[in-house]
Amino acid sequence: MLAVAIISEVAATSALKVCDGFTRLWPSIIVVAGYGTSLTLLSLVLKTLPVGVVYAIWSGTGIALIVVAAWLFLGQSLDLPAIVGLLLIVAGVVVLRVFSKAVATSQGA
Repeated sequence: MLAVAIISEVAATSALKVCDGFTRLWPSIIVVAGYGTSLTLLSLVLKTLPVGVVYAIWSGTGIALIVVAAWLFLGQSLDLPAIVGLLLIVAGVVVLRVFSKAVATSQGA
């Protein structure tokens, strides 16, 4: 559920650029549906996992994916510091997911 919440949020945030201030119908629908789906699923995930860990994974992964999407589809350029920063975010998410006892304890409950 968390992965779908992240993907929905990334789709919604990416569509914000092309919805042109909510003046274009289909991108605006993607924004509203994406954020609605993302927040609904995020609230369900929070029933079983701690908010700090979930939010760190959700926001960190979302940030990295949005930057990649902007680079691939919107022509955003990435320099070396941006790439290093993204790698640090990804590393932080991996450390939380793989090594955090808070995540392991909550999932085992």
